[in-house]
Amino acid sequence: MMKIKEFLSPSDVLIDFRARNKLGLLRDLSSRAASAQKMPADAVAHEIVKRDELGSTGIGRGVCMPHARLRAVNEPYGLLTRLRYLIDFDAVDGQLVDIVFLLLLPASSQLDQLHALAAAARKLRETELLHNLRAAATGAEMFAVITSG
Repeated sequence: MMKIKEFLSPSDVLIDFRARNKLGLLRDLSSRAASAQKMPADAVAHEIVKRDELGSTGIGRGVCMPHARLRAVNEPYGLLTRLRYLIDFDAVDGQLVDIVFLLLLPASSQLDQLHALAAAARKLRETELLHNLRAAATGAEMFAVITSG
């Protein structure tokens, strides 16, 4: 079973991220992820937005998991964000989103894709964990919460 700390580092946890709408959020986070992975921002944003257009990645309870498979990615990479303002993400339960876990996944390994998505989704279903992510004062605290257990 894959652990979140295998694809998320403390420096990739952002607190009080400012975005006013879904598209702006996806583009801004894609740009940050692309920079961290030394990839072209427009290529990452294109794939993230394209995937979300297939069906919302808003998984409910104020959480979304935008993700994309990219040939240039060799291993899963995550970016966890708590938003300053709630955003309508067309989530399955209709709730506005404030927790975002963006994933860049290797196109070559379906097993890595599934393990990373499952690890993040499993954690983000826990009521107490979501409460603690929302209560965290710093990115370091959010990282400790998401990687505990």
